[in-house]
Amino acid sequence: MLASKSVMIPIDIQQAFDNPRWGRRNNPAMELKALALIAAWRDAGRPVVHVKHNSVEPDSTLRPERLGNAFKSGFGPQGEEALIEKTVNTAFIGTSLEDDLRREEIEQVVIFGFTTDKCVSSTARAGANLGFEVVVVADACATFDLQARDRQTIPAEVIHRVHLTTLHAEFARVVDSPAVLSALG
Repeated sequence: MLASKSVMIPIDIQQAFDNPRWGRRNNPAMELKALALIAAWRDAGRPVVHVKHNSVEPDSTLRPERLGNAFKSGFGPQGEEALIEKTVNTAFIGTSLEDDLRREEIEQVVIFGFTTDKCVSSTARAGANLGFEVVVVADACATFDLQARDRQTIPAEVIHRVHLTTLHAEFARVVDSPAVLSALG
C-alpha cells in the first residue's frame, strides 16, 4: 500500500479550526488519529511535509497575524521536517511543494487534515493531476456543516463522505488510519 518513496502531508491542522465561527464539525477523533499517524510515520523514518494555510482574507481565522494561524498542539514540523505555507486551497499552487517532491523522487503522497472538502480535496486532486499517487486518510480528516444555496444545512458527515467518495472514484486511494499504520509495520 505504501510506496518506498512516499511522504506524509498533514494539511492545515491549525488552531483556527477550533473557532466556533466554523460551526459544527464531524470526526472529533481526527486529531488523535492524525497524531498517531505522524508518530508512526516518524518512527519509520519517513519524511513529513507540513502544510499551513496563511489566509489573505481580511476576516479569516487563518490569517498569519491571528492566533488561529498556529498549529494545534502536537502538530507542526519537528527537526528537519519541511513546512509549506500556502494562501490558496491546494498546497501545490504558489509553493515549492511539487519541485521539492520531484527533487526527492517522491512517488506517493499520504494526506489528511482540514478540511476534507476544501484543502485536503484540492491538494489530493492537484497531486493526482501532477502524477503523484495520492492516498487520503479518511479518519484523519474533518470538515464542517455548510449552508447550501437554498439555505438548507448540509451536515459535515455528508460533505465528508461525498468528497471522500469522489476522491476515491478518480483521484486517490481513500483509506483509514489502521491501513497506514499496518503498512508501516
